[in-house]
Amino acid sequence: MDSAKNLLYFVTTQNYNHKLPVIHNNLLLNVLVLLLFTFCFCSCSSDTITTRRPIRDGELLISKSKTFALGFFTPGKSTSRYVGIWYNNLPIQTVVWVANRNSPINNTSGILSIDPNGNLVLHHNLSTIPIWSTDVSFPQSQRNSTSAVIAQLSDIANLVLMINNTKTVLWESFDHPTDTLLPYLRLGFDKKTNQSWFLQSWKTDDDPGNGAFTVKFSTIGKPQVIMYNHDLPWWRGGHWNGEILVGAPDVKRDMQILNVSFLEDDDNYVAFSYNMFAKSVITRVVIQQSGFLQTFRWDSQTGQWSRCWSEPSDECGNYGTCGSNGNCDPFNFDDFKCSCLLGYEPKFPHDWYQNKDGTGGCVRKKGSSVCENGEGFVKVVSLKVPDTSVAVAKNGLSLEECEKECLQNCSCTAYSIADVRNGGSGCLAWHGDLIDIQKLNDQGQDLFLRVDKIELGKIYPSIVFFFPKLMTLRCSLNLDFFLLISQLLQKKQRCS
Repeated sequence: MDSAKNLLYFVTTQNYNHKLPVIHNNLLLNVLVLLLFTFCFCSCSSDTITTRRPIRDGELLISKSKTFALGFFTPGKSTSRYVGIWYNNLPIQTVVWVANRNSPINNTSGILSIDPNGNLVLHHNLSTIPIWSTDVSFPQSQRNSTSAVIAQLSDIANLVLMINNTKTVLWESFDHPTDTLLPYLRLGFDKKTNQSWFLQSWKTDDDPGNGAFTVKFSTIGKPQVIMYNHDLPWWRGGHWNGEILVGAPDVKRDMQILNVSFLEDDDNYVAFSYNMFAKSVITRVVIQQSGFLQTFRWDSQTGQWSRCWSEPSDECGNYGTCGSNGNCDPFNFDDFKCSCLLGYEPKFPHDWYQNKDGTGGCVRKKGSSVCENGEGFVKVVSLKVPDTSVAVAKNGLSLEECEKECLQNCSCTAYSIADVRNGGSGCLAWHGDLIDIQKLNDQGQDLFLRVDKIELGKIYPSIVFFFPKLMTLRCSLNLDFFLLISQLLQKKQRCS
């Protein structure tokens, strides 16, 4: 800016000294003023890429409120260049999205532009084929509008490719997250459009390429959040129970400062997102290459990121620690953390008792019968309920109706409330083995477990002795009630 003023002063004084004709002097002044404004415009950061205005390595897009920046960066000790989005006003560069995460540039000649087909593309000076592209297919009706396509960085870190005059969205970075869940960004899926929103870790601190760990909503059974190590379940955040994800109870304490949105449409569409009530609070959720899902909040006093919670938080958080039909109790420090559910026994007793290895799980005790033979249900309290891949959601049913349906189906091994709000509604019914159960100290749910009449007799012996047919009723009622009935029946015996 100052150099342009100096240039203007120098040229005009020189022209004055040489006494150029006034008309020529005025023309020259007009040209120089125009150049001055052009110089100022080009020096200011914009939030938009157009067909005529790309960005090159060293230039930035800055969102309107100056919250986020998009540009070229080099991670860690790497020498490669990537296009990414990061917080603009923080002293620590924190990248939240990477475009060419698996296709780095080896020099500083990168250019991000909009090509004649209307796609956002990344080139370097030696490439004719894009290193990275949005790869959007334009409908015939929109092909004449490609010259009006722009890419704009929003104040929520969403890079949006759109037709400028109609604001029709063609592509957005929020549909392609990398390792970070930001406010308003979704996790979930849309089966109708074959769209999936998930997080995937970096390979290393120096390489943002696709890492080993992913976090996504599973599409089998009742949708639930699962972290995978390659293709194997690593940690399970569980299903949404109306208040929280059942496998991430620590989030409950943050509900006073954040708003959580969860939308579900008959298992065909699921979208989970969050935003902060106070816009000044800066937070992010990151899947680390070490296999942890962690939440961070910016501490302006220390100028550092402060970790709020991390999952898995203990050994019981690792998927299937106690195998099928086993319950993992992280609070049982003195004894073995694994125990079999009522009516089950270790599948591999030596590993279970001698090696303290519960991964083999549990099987039903020999000789037990849970099909139309006086079986019932017992309540196991405060759990991270089992993997819902083998669960069926029964919306609109009461707990009693769910029990009745489960009892009539011999393959139904357990049930639980689906939505805990307002006293509970709907239910989940499990068919088959119960996997990845964990004892929770807080925010756990009750699971109603199918057991045979022998196990029921151990818990409620008086009821079994006097009214064996009652075993087809739910036996998860308050124990004090059963003791009262037992005392009344014993009094009646003595009087007869």
